[in-house]
Amino acid sequence: MRTDSRAWALAGLISDLLSPPVVWGVLAFPIAFSQAESADQAILWAAIYVALVCLAPVLYIVWMVRTGRITDLHMRVRSQRLKPFIVSMAFTTLAWWVLRALGAPPVLPKLALYGLIETLLLALVSLVWQISVHGASIAGAVLVIGLLFGSVYGLILLPLVGVVAWARLYLKRHTPPQIVAGGLLGAALAWVIFCAL
Repeated sequence: MRTDSRAWALAGLISDLLSPPVVWGVLAFPIAFSQAESADQAILWAAIYVALVCLAPVLYIVWMVRTGRITDLHMRVRSQRLKPFIVSMAFTTLAWWVLRALGAPPVLPKLALYGLIETLLLALVSLVWQISVHGASIAGAVLVIGLLFGSVYGLILLPLVGVVAWARLYLKRHTPPQIVAGGLLGAALAWVIFCAL
């Protein structure tokens, strides 16, 4: 196998493992466990978040790919992003409402609110420009980890932002400005939602 083939496979693996649904689905559990009064509650809150914010939109995208409506799971064609974004916003709004209605700790509805606003902003930008959803997601997630669990954890995970940027650039899915813009959007929004609200 050629070196560039290995690098291509590695970049693809990074893009899959650090894709927005995976990142936020994994992050929901430590956040829920840090906030809930019991393990059962934590699992319930995290499961609601993962099912509605992460899993449901991914299943919709998989269906869209299998029926030929979009070309791939990472939605590299900008014009194909709108419907998945709308579906994601609908399920994330439902998650925000359900978590609040069931009395989840305030951080969990904030997590859903972050996802909702981020998806809305990314959808609006995607109408005219190909911004990096991966970049927004990983930058926002690393900042949220730093804000909720301490700056040491955020600094330890900060290299993941560079790793994701490299993968997206190597796969030629984005340009440097698209990745930087996504990262700045995700981080700025995380700061506003988790510090200012």
